[in-house]
Amino acid sequence: MTIIYGAKCIGIEAVPVTVEIDITSGIGIHLVGLADVAVKESLLRTITALQSMAFRIPGRKIVINLAPADMHKKGSGYDVPIALGIISASGQRHLPLLDKYLVMGELGLDGSVREIPGAIPTVELAAKAGFRGCILPRTSALEAVDFQNIEVYGVDNLAQILDILSGEVPCTQWLVENIHGEYEEGPSRTNLEGIPDFAEIIGQDCAKRGAEIAAAGGHNIILIGPPGSGKSSLAKAMAGILPPMSLEESIQTSKIYSVSGRGNLTGGLIRSRPFRAPHYSASIAALIGGGSGSILPGEISLAHNGILFLDEFCEAPKRTLEVLRGPMEDRKVVISRLKSKIEFPSDFMLVAAANPCPCGYYGEGERCTCTPAQRLSYLSRLSGPIMDRIDLQIWMHPINPKLLVERRRSEPSEAVARRVLRAREIQKERFIGTNVFCNAAMDNRMTETFCKLDKACSSLLEKIIERLGLSARACSRILKLSRTIADLEGSEDIKPGHIAEAVGYRFLDRQI
Repeated sequence: MTIIYGAKCIGIEAVPVTVEIDITSGIGIHLVGLADVAVKESLLRTITALQSMAFRIPGRKIVINLAPADMHKKGSGYDVPIALGIISASGQRHLPLLDKYLVMGELGLDGSVREIPGAIPTVELAAKAGFRGCILPRTSALEAVDFQNIEVYGVDNLAQILDILSGEVPCTQWLVENIHGEYEEGPSRTNLEGIPDFAEIIGQDCAKRGAEIAAAGGHNIILIGPPGSGKSSLAKAMAGILPPMSLEESIQTSKIYSVSGRGNLTGGLIRSRPFRAPHYSASIAALIGGGSGSILPGEISLAHNGILFLDEFCEAPKRTLEVLRGPMEDRKVVISRLKSKIEFPSDFMLVAAANPCPCGYYGEGERCTCTPAQRLSYLSRLSGPIMDRIDLQIWMHPINPKLLVERRRSEPSEAVARRVLRAREIQKERFIGTNVFCNAAMDNRMTETFCKLDKACSSLLEKIIERLGLSARACSRILKLSRTIADLEGSEDIKPGHIAEAVGYRFLDRQI
């Protein structure tokens, strides 16, 4: 019996799958081990590929077992392990290193190897399990170029895999660090083309201040204003002031994109924070993830450690908005099916944009044509639980005509990004040794530890809560927001001015 090692992704983690090949007396090829249609179809692909490479198919009974047998196997990544098992079990090629590597890949009919999703979790599993290396299709292997403690080979066809596993010739030219140079000049996810600069957004200084605070602490923010006030431009410009991800954040985000088949094919981990902007008509499954076959991450997971921008927030179906409540609070999403339960991280910063009424001009003189009932009904789509989870509520008015004509450039994104980075560095040092990276992600215990108030601040906050009737969650978010404002100023302690500014960003609590 011949054993080859593969993997299966469950969520963003990979688990080992053992491919066992046994050739005995009899007739036929039998595949067992809860394989789906794509895996069963691999037999015909594999046989055709082997024949095209002049390998013979033994005229005996071939039993292929995918273990563990009680776990469903999906996808086409088991083509290569099955082909290697048939070659080795039939004695057509001696492969002494077969048990030293974890191998995955889809076979073409000509013996070529095509990319598969989940390369980063697969390489991570191989490193933890003590394998000598991992052999993957070239474009998939490039995702794992940053792994230094394990050999990762990127191959184009089955013949190259056979050469590596035979150990007869040196194959260093297929190591991923050696082929990475071919792609270094290609497009990168760190490219900020198309992102507006803060200097290009005329006026709106108060909104820019709110955007800076939100970026500095990872806080959720909603921008409300008439059409043309710059809501969408400011939301997109926030992507340009976010700091680079730490190594741990980068690995988490890269794993999500890897299992969804959207990895960084130009090589390495994704370094810039994602910016996802689904249309407001997106389905619930598109937002939280799911699927009839493999369960894939949705938009809120693809925005992990980055920004989820929802334009026309009030136009989205209420049921769609309400599904954000859990992920916004728990910073993860759990997708349950009859026979499986998958968890994806979803620590995103929500940036929402909305008009104040159906016509969009409420609060701008006599331009609004809506009735009071229509206005109330429109904003009431933003439920109390949703607004409780949004830290900054900013009203944006039309730009002054004089400013539009002068087109005076304001502070550029680069200067704002430096202040945001300094604040994030303070938070990084504060939360060292934890899984928390920003103030918005603090739990109740951390909030009590890092958001201590003196007597003056406590008295002020108590009066504010009593006057506005804020919930416990809203109070906690005011504390976190105050902590971020203090970090931007370089203050060790939260002061009354910080609390007053934080409370000023919750004007909708008095209307909804």
